[in-house]
Amino acid sequence: MENKSFWQSGHKPTLFSSFMYFDMSFMVWVLIGPLSVIIMQDYPMDPIQKANLVALPVLGGSILRLVFGFLTDYIGPKRTGQLGLILTTIPLVWGWQFVSSLDDLYIVALLLGVAGASFAAALPLASQWYPKQHQGLAMGIAGAGNSGTVFATLFANRLAGHYGSWEAVFGLALIPIVAVLIGFSIFAKDSPNRPAPKKLSQYANVLKQRDAWLFCILYSVTFGGFVGMSNYLTIFFNSQYGLSAVRAADFTTICVIAGSFFRPIGGFLSDRIGGVRMLTFLYAGAFAMFACVSTLPSLPMVIVYLFAGMMCLGAGNGSVFQLVPQRFGAEIGLVTGIVGAAGGLGGYALPLLLGSLYKSSGSYTPGFLIIGGVALACVVLLLIVQGSWKRTWNARGAAAKVENVGQAT
Repeated sequence: MENKSFWQSGHKPTLFSSFMYFDMSFMVWVLIGPLSVIIMQDYPMDPIQKANLVALPVLGGSILRLVFGFLTDYIGPKRTGQLGLILTTIPLVWGWQFVSSLDDLYIVALLLGVAGASFAAALPLASQWYPKQHQGLAMGIAGAGNSGTVFATLFANRLAGHYGSWEAVFGLALIPIVAVLIGFSIFAKDSPNRPAPKKLSQYANVLKQRDAWLFCILYSVTFGGFVGMSNYLTIFFNSQYGLSAVRAADFTTICVIAGSFFRPIGGFLSDRIGGVRMLTFLYAGAFAMFACVSTLPSLPMVIVYLFAGMMCLGAGNGSVFQLVPQRFGAEIGLVTGIVGAAGGLGGYALPLLLGSLYKSSGSYTPGFLIIGGVALACVVLLLIVQGSWKRTWNARGAAAKVENVGQAT
């Protein structure tokens, strides 16, 4: 298998099933983000309440990713994925039929985290079929399911307007979820190379390793930035530029497309030039773009900056997970859950940061400056740890080539 090309190795039906599972789950996970501008017409909210509403699904996803990572290791990624799709129907039915207060809406938002936890099953399901030299692309393709955000931002508010009800959008979302559940059950297969379940003591040992925490930090910025922006940008465009719900969501869609479709490119290029080198460029680019956004320029220019910034974050997601299986191949299910949870926590914090600073200062400038500063801090972090990674990973044989982890020198 080591000598086969990407398309000759692995299991394509499983790869496609992983993508569809993650794609539709991600669509559901961020559903409240674009709908928030319409929802607040029924339930008036201040900036912090708005931010909390769109952040709660991300918090739920962060918590449940740890659970799904554990289940992926013990019962397999396919069964975990089937369970996730079934449980995703609960908040959709609740949001469709039973919301009568803002508190109910908060509960639905938190339960939507089940869909966000799909990450911890979808990526191991795909990656376990592929050798190390192809895992960056395999996980990038499966992870490109975050393009489901595009469906949410592009169609949610239009459907709410057509049916005269944002609740109806939750009911309509049940259709693709059930369809994917059927297809996923038929076509997805667990890899015969799936690692044996680990003991709980071995899980604790993973958390004792510095590299696990470093990946958590890196992913909390790339994925956290992407999903946090995806959920909050509709509010940003509505508040800052006075756009209608549909137009604000349309411009969010443009930015989300960049982050979604550049994820596999990030994984692919990382396979070629090295994950650390790629990430260094991407974090530097994100810093520059969000610093420009902080100036709150004209609408056309802010879209350009956000598009480029989201592109850097999306490609960074693929780059981080090009490195993870090289370092933690035997514990990929658990580590995916841990790192994914950290990414979700970053996505939970971002809307709260922007909303709180906007309420206190009346401007989005401080929030975007801080986001850019965090990206710059990641550049510094990579420059510090790259030498250590080059030496220790090569000594363990964890990396396919030394330059794949140390070419930032």
